[in-house]
Amino acid sequence: MIRVLVCDDQALIRTGFATIIDAQADLEVVGECGDGRTAVELAGSLRPDVVVMDVRMPVLDGIEATRLLAGAGVAEPVKVLVVTTFNLDEYVYEALRAGASGFLLKDAPPAQLLHGIRTVATGAALLDPEVTRRLVGRYAARIRPAGDASGDIALAPRELEVLRLIANGLSNSEIAAALVISQETVKTYVSRILTKLDLRDRVQAVVYAYRTGLVT
Repeated sequence: MIRVLVCDDQALIRTGFATIIDAQADLEVVGECGDGRTAVELAGSLRPDVVVMDVRMPVLDGIEATRLLAGAGVAEPVKVLVVTTFNLDEYVYEALRAGASGFLLKDAPPAQLLHGIRTVATGAALLDPEVTRRLVGRYAARIRPAGDASGDIALAPRELEVLRLIANGLSNSEIAAALVISQETVKTYVSRILTKLDLRDRVQAVVYAYRTGLVT
């Protein structure tokens, strides 16, 4: 059973999400709230597997709440799936930098919401390649440091190649086919990349690649 906390400042949306989630045999809504501060408090007491988090909320916004729940240095991070009506570049980018494991728009079909919850609950990242290229990439380009930072990255040439393919939205099987290597070898490269760069998952790897100019 995957335990879910729903956080959205609109009661109607909260109820709708909770109804959809609770109707699934493998999902359970353990709490609901309308602001980021309460989300952080409830996550500490309820220990959900996944927090479905809105971005714009009173008291504490979803991005800062995500940082407190899943950001760098959090001892026991919680999986956060950001769901919002705002598909603006900075919201996507900052939510993922804050530690979110995935990002969905509220007009996505219910099946996508359920898939997203199940995906991030397993520890995987949910980041649509189109969202990556169109939103994350464009916003990261605006705040990218001047110059080429790729020379400062402590990765081997093949690891850099794999990182670029991850940032372009390729799955492990697609990377294996592109580089003519096994999926197990790809998994080894991905693990090394995350370890060397001190990143938690593929989402953070994507953000890092755009931020440093490895992908444009």
